[in-house]
Parts: sequence; C-alpha cells; structure tokens
Amino acid sequence: MEENKVLATVNGKEITEKDVDLLLKNLGPQRAMQFYSEEGRKKLVDELINQELIYLDALENKLDSDEEFLTELEYMRQNLLKQFAVRKLLENVSIEEEELVAFYNSNKTRFKKPEMVRARHILVDTESEANRIIEEIKKGLNFEDAAKKYSKCPSKANGGELGYFTRGKMVKEFESASFELEKGQMSEPVKTSFGYHIIEVLDKKEEEVSPFEAVKEQIKNQLIATKQNEVYFKKVDKLRNTYEVKKYL
Repeated sequence: MEENKVLATVNGKEITEKDVDLLLKNLGPQRAMQFYSEEGRKKLVDELINQELIYLDALENKLDSDEEFLTELEYMRQNLLKQFAVRKLLENVSIEEEELVAFYNSNKTRFKKPEMVRARHILVDTESEANRIIEEIKKGLNFEDAAKKYSKCPSKANGGELGYFTRGKMVKEFESASFELEKGQMSEPVKTSFGYHIIEVLDKKEEEVSPFEAVKEQIKNQLIATKQNEVYFKKVDKLRNTYEVKKYL
C-alpha cells in the first residue's frame, strides 16, 4: 500500500488513507470492527466524500457566517484553549526515580499480595459418597477424572479446578480446610451448605510484598497525578489573585 494513498477527490480536495484511518480511530473500537474489511473501508471513503460534499454546500450557503455557528465555534475555541493550556501546564510534571523508591519503601503495606491457595474439588451430596470417591482416588483414580465423573459442581468440566483464591472468597468451612492443607494434600470430606467437598490443594502462595519493579508504574502514575493536581491548584490560586472572581451561589 502506498504511503497516504489518495482514495478520492471532491472538488479537488484529496481524501487519503490517513483520513480513513483517523475516521476509523474516532469511531471507537467496537463500532470500528465492522469497517476493518476492504468493503468496510470503501464505506468509510463514501462517508468522507459525503461529509466533504456537505461541507462545500455549507460554504456555498454561507453557513460559516451564521451567527449560531459563530457562537458554537467560539465556545469550542474557548474549551479547546482551556484544555490546551492545562496540558501545557502539566506536561512537564515528572517524578524522579528516588521519589518512587522512597514512596515504595514508606508504603510497602499498600503493595502486599495476600496469601492464596490454588485448589480443585469434587462436590457430592453425601459423606459416604465422598468417602467412596476418596478411596477410589487413593487406589489410583486421577482426581481430575474423578471430578469429571462424580462432581455436581460446574467446575467438573475443568476437573474441579477453582484457580487461585484468597481468604474471604469461599464459604467458611471450605476456606478453612483449603488453607490448612499443604500443597499436594487431599482433604477428608468437608461439609458445607452445598454438600460434601473433597479438596486437593495444587499450590499455595504466602503473603508477600510485590517487588518494586512490579508496582513501579503504578506508583509513578499515582505520584504524577498527585503532583499535577498540586501544580494545577497552585496555578489556579495564583490566578484568583490576578483576576476578579465573583460567585453567586
């Protein structure tokens, strides 16, 4: 594809690949999906042609001199200038590496990752049924196969796999048993309001503090936002002493 290929002209005005790409970008990801095909891009070219024709007609009818249009244009100009001024005010706000490290060292409790357990289970209605399945597993039946064969929990499709979970995510009895078991250990039947569970712990992760590098960007974004906020209100306070401000509410 040629760079910025001209796709159409309207009264001498070129419509290019970049124009189509910009329109596609402004549509938003969900709506843009329907225009990613060649046919879709042709529709966007047609729409850009339509818009250009409307623009030429508006000029022909001197809508650019219409009082209502000029009022809207001034309103948009002011808002755009406000946004531009704020961006210029804040664009040079930065954070030094030392500030990031200092914040991390002073707030490590914020970056704690709680204790987690990865487990799978088999859910049945009765304790005797659970005991019978445990015996089958002890004799060689694979836990995953047993879950698929006997469990009444939807997780049976994944061999009873529940993934990682922290305290407070499961019913009390299930949670207590899961966190008390060692990695690789299988429980005796555990009764809950859902029935009887056979739990096998696949992995355990102790509570730990996330390393600095893992949370560095998070800290940076937080500190920059805080500093930008300070710069913004410091500027506003100064301007309030420069220009007259009256409030009527």
